[in-house]
Amino acid sequence: MTKVNEKSEKATTATLAYEQMRSDILRGNLRPGQKLAIDVVAQRYGVGTNPVREALNRLSSERLVDRHDQRGFSVPEISLENWRELVGTRCMLEPLALEQSILRRTTEWEEQVVLALHRLSRTPWTQEDPDMERRKQFEGFHRDFHLTLIANCGSSWLVQFCEVLMDHAQRYIFISASAAYPRRGGQDEHKRIADAALDGNVAEAKQLLVAHYMRTLEYIESEIAN
Repeated sequence: MTKVNEKSEKATTATLAYEQMRSDILRGNLRPGQKLAIDVVAQRYGVGTNPVREALNRLSSERLVDRHDQRGFSVPEISLENWRELVGTRCMLEPLALEQSILRRTTEWEEQVVLALHRLSRTPWTQEDPDMERRKQFEGFHRDFHLTLIANCGSSWLVQFCEVLMDHAQRYIFISASAAYPRRGGQDEHKRIADAALDGNVAEAKQLLVAHYMRTLEYIESEIAN
């Protein structure tokens, strides 16, 4: 095997380890506060220790892993303070991105919003549903809907920042038992946000988006407090 191929294989292995670990952290399979000993993680995912180190360093840069000097890595703890800060930051950035998307709206973007809403509405999920594959599908369409709303803002930086915040919020939602959006009428909330955006009503769309996230804040707060 050439050095180029060896390097490519190493990068691929590190990427796979990163993606698997990232998914397990976001979905709560790796619990908050859990230590991530490199050899144990390598055994868990069936890869070498070097790809695991690369994956852990990458996740640390995304704040999905805590790095402790001389003490290794761990999954970040969850807390009410951090959750409130996270939602507050989302409520600052995403309405701005949504506003710019609406002001720059095109027929193509409007069609994408309608399609994303349709896919989400056709994939209901409730907390009582034990089918994790259906939940994963719902969460994927839910994320796509919110990303589509802001995708037309004209700033890849802003979209990327919002994506990072979405990921961290998703971890809290998965860990919490309160992720049942349809149970709280979440589909109606999504439709109202989309309708306001498609109508070009910037103020209403932003207000509805913030209210949507604040309801989620309250749901998760009650779970963390208990």
